[in-house]
Amino acid sequence: MPELPEVETTKQGLLPLLNQTVIAVDIRQASLRQPVPTQLHDICDATCLELSRRGKYIILKTSKGFAIIHLGMSGSLRLTQQAEPYRKHDHVILTFNNGQSLRFHDPRRFGVFLWLTSDPFAHPLIASLGVEPLEDSFTADYLFEKSRTKKNAIKKFIMDSHIVVGVGNIYANEALFAAKIHPLTPSNQLNIADYQRLHHHIYHILQAAIIRGGTTLRDFVNSQGEMGYFQQELMVYGKEGKPCIICQSPLQLVRINNRSTIYCSQCQPAFCS
Repeated sequence: MPELPEVETTKQGLLPLLNQTVIAVDIRQASLRQPVPTQLHDICDATCLELSRRGKYIILKTSKGFAIIHLGMSGSLRLTQQAEPYRKHDHVILTFNNGQSLRFHDPRRFGVFLWLTSDPFAHPLIASLGVEPLEDSFTADYLFEKSRTKKNAIKKFIMDSHIVVGVGNIYANEALFAAKIHPLTPSNQLNIADYQRLHHHIYHILQAAIIRGGTTLRDFVNSQGEMGYFQQELMVYGKEGKPCIICQSPLQLVRINNRSTIYCSQCQPAFCS
């Protein structure tokens, strides 16, 4: 699933659409995680004014309203020339006056492409989201205070979008390894020093992943159809059984919330109460 760095990379790649006007809409497949509303056709003749991201949602502000887009499990947004042939899973296409098309491609159809005329940040999909991990509101103190009443595993805690948005499975694995914290440690048992390390690594790993265009494991490509390169720097994710780069112990696998979690039993010792 595309995570925050992949979504941010996609958003940045769509900046050429600013000040361009939509001249056509083609909804080729409306059956996504939520149905694509027919009202999306109202975006015709609207000018793109702003692109923003909230969590894993891209928000396209236009002169007529807002498109909210989520890439789901396998989605991508690509900028192409209008004349380029459609691909099989190009479900929504916006064509602009500069000859470019914005194409929402989603083989598994878990994505979202909505149209609103009201405040998108008040929409139920967005309104309850937690803090952004790359903004000043995300601090070690914030994580520490939020964790005091939480007994769940720290990996589940930092992946909770009501706490902090966009820390998906890949980057949670990597941040916990870098911070030397066992992923099953109860959240409320970590001290402020632990959260200072964890905060530091979440922030810097996400920043590094954005610079490298995100992580491509299977499906992800950016708005130019290019793969990300952060997978070359992954320390633990996808490396079960391989030697730890620090101590050479074989990396272990445990499932937390049905998600693969890779860790080093030596560098990330289990919490003892």
